[in-house]
Amino acid sequence: MKYATQLVQARGYAAARRTLDRALSLDHFLQRSRVLSFYRTILRSTRSIRDAQTRTETRRFARDEFDRRRHVTDLSHIRYLLSTGKTEWESMERYIGGM
Repeated sequence: MKYATQLVQARGYAAARRTLDRALSLDHFLQRSRVLSFYRTILRSTRSIRDAQTRTETRRFARDEFDRRRHVTDLSHIRYLLSTGKTEWESMERYIGGM
């Protein structure tokens, strides 16, 4: 029983340690929040696409683009990607509106 208690405590410490290692700076936290908000905006906007296959492909494309850049940590690069993504999405929305 003592071993099980030590194991649980060790695992708890390891989990806490992993959490501390991944703690985000305030700037990273804010950028992450903006990126997630933009992603949700894209998903909400795709609801207006009438064709189910096109809607699915658009969502899959957006998801793949976000996943491809998931591990970017440089703040200036994150800002650049977010700005570029918003510009591309705005032009895409104009196209979607015409469908």
